[in-house]
Amino acid sequence: MAYPPMMRLRQHFKAPEVQDIGAVVRQQIAGLKLEQRVRSGQSVAVTVGSRGIAGIALIIRTVVEELKQLGLQPFLVPAMGSHGGGDAAAQQRIIESYGVTAEYTGAPIKSSMETVQVGQTGDGVPVFFDQQAYAADHVVVVGRIKPHTDFVGPIESGLHKMMLIGLGKHRGASLYHRAIVRYSFDRIIRSVGQTVIERCGVLFGLAIVENQYDRTALIEAVPPDRFYVREQELLTQARRWMPRLPFDEVDLLIVDEIGKDISGAGMDSNVIGRKGTPHRSDSGQLPRCTRIYVRGLSAATHGNAAGIGQAEFAHRRAVEAMDLQATYINCLTGNAPQGAAIPLYYDSDREVLDAALGTVGYIQPENARVVRIRNTLKLEEVEVSQVYAAELERREDLTVIAPAAPMVFDRNGDLPPL
Repeated sequence: MAYPPMMRLRQHFKAPEVQDIGAVVRQQIAGLKLEQRVRSGQSVAVTVGSRGIAGIALIIRTVVEELKQLGLQPFLVPAMGSHGGGDAAAQQRIIESYGVTAEYTGAPIKSSMETVQVGQTGDGVPVFFDQQAYAADHVVVVGRIKPHTDFVGPIESGLHKMMLIGLGKHRGASLYHRAIVRYSFDRIIRSVGQTVIERCGVLFGLAIVENQYDRTALIEAVPPDRFYVREQELLTQARRWMPRLPFDEVDLLIVDEIGKDISGAGMDSNVIGRKGTPHRSDSGQLPRCTRIYVRGLSAATHGNAAGIGQAEFAHRRAVEAMDLQATYINCLTGNAPQGAAIPLYYDSDREVLDAALGTVGYIQPENARVVRIRNTLKLEEVEVSQVYAAELERREDLTVIAPAAPMVFDRNGDLPPL
């Protein structure tokens, strides 16, 4: 089969960036005047999630330092529902793999899957909360604000999700995802979140927004009574700063790696255009990717391949790297079993291309619109097929950094690293 020649592009985004993360965190916390609300010697649980947030180790260490300056005794809580196969030790290893260790941050890690019921919503939904965090005098919620990969609402992924899914642990996360089927996402987020704020000693939230280059664009300390209003505003900003594919119409999207450190759905459905529709784009949803091919899993996902079911094709190494138990538990907890569905998989890139390019429509394979990315967070440099060349003349946001050339394969029929 003849394959399309590929060229490498650099995307240029207008993206603000926090230059001194530590200084901004200290400034934001100081603005809350916490000395009026805490007493020396009190304990504080600080959440650390399962996503690969830029600079997260430094952010957490600075939070810990500022809390200690107030005479408080902070400790870290892995805040993730079922990541790590729902195992406490595995969840601790996940945050440590991001550099968030007791040695670096200066705070001990208390990882447990045990929860306590702290109340129930007006709809009768029980509210569960991490036992270790509930025993603390205060809780600090650290989370990244961004569009959710499945749900649409005034707020999506952020501080509220950390309180529900993260601090609800496996038990709470599973329950809330089932409740969302009957009630709206926004209704569960609001009601459970408000119960947590009222009964679990939430001191403040540290909201993080990233830019299109996967770097920190904004850090803001938010008092708990402002969570709902401020998250809505920050979500609007996060949508503007999201990375994107360079073109809206794609016959075959090649994704070198997926993982929980990259997105809760392995690859961000907002980027690939499949939010709520695993194998197609809804009318009006962009981009439109006819076929998606996953080549591998990230090292930091620890075998959790949740979201691989969004793709039609996969490389055998991606499938063989799957930790089935971790993947199944995560997808069942999120009430999204389709996310663990294994695509058609082959032994080499060449075999996948032969199969996939034969399914993209009435078009010669060498003329297919192909885009290759490292993952849905790293989109500064991408490869695209030569057929897009005509569009480049009117695109000031794209620069060709390597001209079109034939695809090169090794002896196994695989492409070189992107």
